[in-house]
Amino acid sequence: MIDDIEYNTEREHLIIPEYGRHLQKMVNYAKELPTKEERNKVAKSIINVMGNMQPHLRDVPDFQHKLWDQLFIIADFELDADSPYPTTTKEELNERPEPLKYPQNFPKYRFYGNNIKTMIDVANTWEEGDLKDALKFTIANHMKKCFLNWNKDTVEDYVIFNHLFELSDGKINLKESEEALTDSTILMRNKKKYSNSNTSTKKSHHKKSNNSNRNRKRY
Repeated sequence: MIDDIEYNTEREHLIIPEYGRHLQKMVNYAKELPTKEERNKVAKSIINVMGNMQPHLRDVPDFQHKLWDQLFIIADFELDADSPYPTTTKEELNERPEPLKYPQNFPKYRFYGNNIKTMIDVANTWEEGDLKDALKFTIANHMKKCFLNWNKDTVEDYVIFNHLFELSDGKINLKESEEALTDSTILMRNKKKYSNSNTSTKKSHHKKSNNSNRNRKRY
């Protein structure tokens, strides 16, 4: 009796295992029918069985089209039956999609991030005036903050001005400006204060939830 046991590893490979082996046998039976009329009749019956196995997808657009495509895939595209929808060929199914074109940016100063370059490009499109001057210093202060995230030591303003001049292709020049950027200690203090406030908020919320659970009745 043990010798008659059939293991799944010895059976036919299931192309779409979700539908099970019985449906695979039904498709194989349809492939061997002699007339096309019989194959079309059995194919429609198989489609009904496949639809009943996934009732939650009945309202999905193109659900029937998907079932017919799966039927031909299970049949390894060897079922000669008429589909009410355009059939997908085996070559189209195995065709590999084109690789996605990811933006390849390799900035010289990566610690500033790609957004800084976008901000600089936008600033170069503005007309000269007070708003553009304010934007220049806003960008410079943000660069200084990013620099401090990468290097915890104090950074001099002239370093930021030189980097800004280089990243803007010489269009933004603050080297001779008499206005200083925000002090490094203030930038670091604001960052530390913000992080501490978030931590304390989470702790207080956790403590409050624990207290509410402690007073809840247990049965």
